[in-house]
Amino acid sequence: MDKVKKPAKKITARYGSDVIVDMIRAVGIEYVSLNPGATFRGLHDSLVNYGGNTKPELILCNHENIAVSLATGYAIASGRPMAAIVHNVVGLLNATNAIYNCWLTHVPMLVFGATGPMAVELRRPWIDWIHTALVQGNVVRDYVKWDDQPASVPSAIDAILRGYMLSMTDPKGPVYICLDAELQESPLTQPVKIPDVSQFAPPTPVYPDPQALDETARLLVEAKNPVILVDLLEQSGGMEALVSLAEMLSIPVIDGGQMVNFPSANPLNLSGLSKEVLAEADVILALNVKDLFYSLTTVDRNTRLARLIIPESAKVVEISMRHFAWRSWSQEYGRLQAADLHISGDACLALPGLVSLCKQLLVKNQSKTTQIKARRKLMEVKHIQVHKKWQEEARKDWKQSPVSLPRLAGELWQTVKNEDWVLVNGSLNDWVWKTWEFTRPYQFVRREGLGCGIGVALGAALAHKGKGKLVVDIQPDGDMLFASSALWTAAHYKIPLLVVMFNNRSYYNDEVHQEMVARTRNRPVENKTIGLRIEEPAVDFARLASAFGVYSENPVEDPDNLRDVLGRAAKYVKDTGQCALVDVVSQFR
Repeated sequence: MDKVKKPAKKITARYGSDVIVDMIRAVGIEYVSLNPGATFRGLHDSLVNYGGNTKPELILCNHENIAVSLATGYAIASGRPMAAIVHNVVGLLNATNAIYNCWLTHVPMLVFGATGPMAVELRRPWIDWIHTALVQGNVVRDYVKWDDQPASVPSAIDAILRGYMLSMTDPKGPVYICLDAELQESPLTQPVKIPDVSQFAPPTPVYPDPQALDETARLLVEAKNPVILVDLLEQSGGMEALVSLAEMLSIPVIDGGQMVNFPSANPLNLSGLSKEVLAEADVILALNVKDLFYSLTTVDRNTRLARLIIPESAKVVEISMRHFAWRSWSQEYGRLQAADLHISGDACLALPGLVSLCKQLLVKNQSKTTQIKARRKLMEVKHIQVHKKWQEEARKDWKQSPVSLPRLAGELWQTVKNEDWVLVNGSLNDWVWKTWEFTRPYQFVRREGLGCGIGVALGAALAHKGKGKLVVDIQPDGDMLFASSALWTAAHYKIPLLVVMFNNRSYYNDEVHQEMVARTRNRPVENKTIGLRIEEPAVDFARLASAFGVYSENPVEDPDNLRDVLGRAAKYVKDTGQCALVDVVSQFR
């Protein structure tokens, strides 16, 4: 924490911004990330000189994209919201990408902005005018759950209470509260009472329709080839209940990769054979699946046309609350997908009920036991076969330089496997999922968006700080170049994070697309790299990290040196509680 000169005695709230700090503290916000700005100078002063820069503590970031991304990662890892502050119109415009990514990720956050003064007689010529908008929340209204621009201190109290409640209500998401500069800086005319925030708690989760759950249990028990799709079982106990249901009926599970929902080593985890398993399914249970159409289709990348994988006769049951987050502007919800049962409710609450209902049905139908046992053996064989195939693929490029993705994933696994580890970004084109053993929900932190990876990783590492976990960020090179100054924040606040660069020196995803288009149009494929390769000069991320005060070594190109370098960096993070970066020059895929 930055040092604060504390007053001789406790300060009584004297300004509007002091009350805002009291409210931020009352709803339990522990950290506030920001990039500085004069429109919230009153709030900044109150956070430091009235609040003492403790609970909440300020986290200085060098761009609003980093500030909001950091708060996103913190919320995913901790389950609690952070606050981020952005300066006026210009700061909000810088933050829009990260706010949108927070919206896509469905995590809670209080984003505070500032404006004005709205009273024209109080505005300085030019600067206050170009930084004032009517109404500022219009910029983000289509991808936040709610926004407000309170005009008085009591209104600000109401806005923070309502914003916190809405942000924490499923489906979760960011809210935006714009604070007038005059409101912040005006002296209080009378004492202000802070309400009991426990009386404004988010509503309890929604339990699904019991009759619909009865029908779902019947379909699962009677099915010949049931399949479970799952994306986001965020509540405690979700994984355990899902394992119980899958084990009871020997149902293969396809984990969507948004988080760890099902143990990767469980023989019923057939995420790597999703197309094959879905093609034979007669009943599909989708749990909190973000985009059901995407999960049930395959796409021709040349024509962009999608086709369903599942048989026409397959029954589809969906349990989620995703439809409550649909908006007109952002069509991130995907194409509408037909289902035989659309069940509105919390999937984590539904699972224990389904386990109980299925048990009752099995007692009445003992003849299903033989079929369930046979299905279990078949799934175990498939699970072993796909993992054996991955091992064979990994060995092909094991010795090659630059480092192959399977080698990088494998060596990193050897580094972390005996630790209490958390992966906060990156999958190395799914080789992490193929080679690591995931057993706990917290072991993977999802993220969305360009330039948000390092910020999300820092936020997750901040949430785990002091808990004895080794937090790892597999960091793409192009993504890091969007927000490399985040490394200063890591160094300054001593955030324990192992950053492993996935440095293929290219925006390679677009190379795939350019090659595809060139082949389709019978044009030179060799030109696919123009405008995409990050070479001549290649970026030395180790030197970049060192410039920001982060531990690093020379870039690694020889795969045989990789384990030693990773081991030293991991030891540094554990011993010092600070950030380290390993720059790995890697293959494209």
